[in-house]
Amino acid sequence: MANRSSSTTAVPEAKGAMDRFKFEVANELGVPLSDGYNGNLTSKQNGSVGGYMVKKMIEAQEKQMSQGTGSQL
Repeated sequence: MANRSSSTTAVPEAKGAMDRFKFEVANELGVPLSDGYNGNLTSKQNGSVGGYMVKKMIEAQEKQMSQGTGSQL
């Protein structure tokens, strides 16, 4: 298995979309995320953005699968 940083996007072409999604989620949660360094934010703030992103992605996949349009694993 390749050793990858958690901040590396598996599909490089998706990086822009993931960045937009991250800022959308941060905005929804009221986390003042900015481009570049965000060391002024707490671990709780940063974690809430990542956790909520995962939650929304899982919900979207479950919805897609329940509609019969998702890929089968």
